[in-house]
Amino acid sequence: MTVSWTQHRFAGGALALDTANTVVLRGDLSRGFDRFADASEIARFAEAASTFRSGELGGRRLEAHEPERIAPVVLDIRETTDRLFRGAALEGAFDSSHLSDFLEACSKGVAGAQGKIGEPARPFGDPATPLAFEAALAVSALSLLGGDTTRRLRICANCRWLFMDRSRNSSRLWCDMAVCGNRRKASRHYHRRKDTREADRG
Repeated sequence: MTVSWTQHRFAGGALALDTANTVVLRGDLSRGFDRFADASEIARFAEAASTFRSGELGGRRLEAHEPERIAPVVLDIRETTDRLFRGAALEGAFDSSHLSDFLEACSKGVAGAQGKIGEPARPFGDPATPLAFEAALAVSALSLLGGDTTRRLRICANCRWLFMDRSRNSSRLWCDMAVCGNRRKASRHYHRRKDTREADRG
């Protein structure tokens, strides 16, 4: 199924978290599904990320010309990223066993990268040339190890996506207020009205 890679799909606050969130309703065996089950979606996601993550990428465009070839590396980074940072969101620290798997996966992502990456002013390298998606994904994921990431990491109370809470008072509950926040508000309103009707009938 072709995915509409809208701005909402990039609510994680970082390319690596957006990619982790391509598994919908993670952990729900009856309703969850993988948006990258069709490898061609990796290329479409990379194209959309070039626009919606332009600020993070320093304007560098991403390329994923052979999505079936890079899929194993992309999925390995995605899954180890989710394990490491979901655990950190819950526990406030990184699990060392998850960290070693994560670093190994990221090393595969940057293995074929050309040119320089990691400069303070432009961590994704020269914006004049495209960057392989798997390399950008690894750089984004590795960047989350520093700073106050563990304090800012959240799991959306509605969809279970990972996101960075950069609000001033660090009080966000939703990855995207316009989508998940409104859905939860609508759900609460529906259940309140339902309970009221049932109470009136009783």
